[in-house]
Amino acid sequence: MLKKIKQLGPGLLFAGAAIGVSHLVYSTRAGANFGFGLLWALLLINVVKYPFFQFGPRYAAATGESLLEGYNKLGKGVLISYFLLTFATMFTIQTAVTIVTASLASELFGSDLNNFHWCMVITGICLAILVIGRYKLLDNLMKIIILTLTITTVLAVVFATQEVGSVSFTQIFPEETPHIIFLVAFMGWMPAPLDISIWHSLWAVEKRKSGDIEKNTDKKIALFDFNIGYIATIILGAGFVALGALVMYNSGETFSDKGGEFANQLISLYTNTLGDHFSMIIAIAAFTTMFSTTLTTLDASPRAMASTSKLLAPKLVKHTYVFWMLVLIIGTTVILGFFTSEMGTLIKIATILSFLTAPFYAMINYILLTSKHTPEEWRPKMAMKIFSILGILFLIGFSVWYLTIL
Repeated sequence: MLKKIKQLGPGLLFAGAAIGVSHLVYSTRAGANFGFGLLWALLLINVVKYPFFQFGPRYAAATGESLLEGYNKLGKGVLISYFLLTFATMFTIQTAVTIVTASLASELFGSDLNNFHWCMVITGICLAILVIGRYKLLDNLMKIIILTLTITTVLAVVFATQEVGSVSFTQIFPEETPHIIFLVAFMGWMPAPLDISIWHSLWAVEKRKSGDIEKNTDKKIALFDFNIGYIATIILGAGFVALGALVMYNSGETFSDKGGEFANQLISLYTNTLGDHFSMIIAIAAFTTMFSTTLTTLDASPRAMASTSKLLAPKLVKHTYVFWMLVLIIGTTVILGFFTSEMGTLIKIATILSFLTAPFYAMINYILLTSKHTPEEWRPKMAMKIFSILGILFLIGFSVWYLTIL
């Protein structure tokens, strides 16, 4: 068992990246606005996306390579498409998660710093962790963060359940356009954007380099780590829906799109409903949720861009991880300077973009895992192939439907 725990890492990093805006902002809002009515959407999208997320660690374990190296084998066009998509979205995503984290830090720690300055402080802390400690520190730190997050969230749900009476589990399908847009955004980042499958494969390769995982890792061990992280994202997603439904539903509160006000509303509602003793628990759970996402995305996007650059131009590009991290920080800082107060707009843009690009990543991952580039014993079985094709059709159909109602 201790050996298995030691081998955990990439799956928990996946959970750390996934459990962020999708859970704290969208799951909580889903519960606040619809009660438990969108629980079906949370469970459905987690089931639909499962194989495409799983293909990341599966391919890494099978070949010792990241999905990016697999994409390169499918053709430079696939890799270039990924490079352009990532470059177009990574600044918005990093900005969105950093703003929410900064808002919560301001509420939790208090100070005269404004949101922009808090963003800089948090980014600086994350940068120091990644540059000084690299993957090893990130890996170890994330185990503590996910444990803290799980304990505080479960405690929050238990306390909320005791304080609130009966609730309805009637499921709802939104019919009004604003609610449909919310549903698409909710599903876009639940449990995470599909490109995190690439991040997961990069972390799995890095974990192998650390020596904690042997080469030719058994499939059960590789997927055990992934499943632990994936199950954690589902449980905590349902937990935040429950918190929103139990504490905020029918409260009469209109939630602000501004980061500071949203954080204040979030913590105040829990405090008013459950008592002052509860505010610190929810504040720690909320901040831990977002800090883990900010930290992992600041590592993953530069790591992915560095690997992609090296594959596209191996003779020109050598060590670019820190370079891309600085590019991401500079781009994020510029956007923060203009949109610090527009948290809702930034998150909406980022989540909808993630949903609309999901079919691309789903198809490419499926093609790679069923191709000659994946050892035959690691390729998905027929049932998983059928399941994956149905998932791709769902993602395409839902995206087309969404575009037609805009």
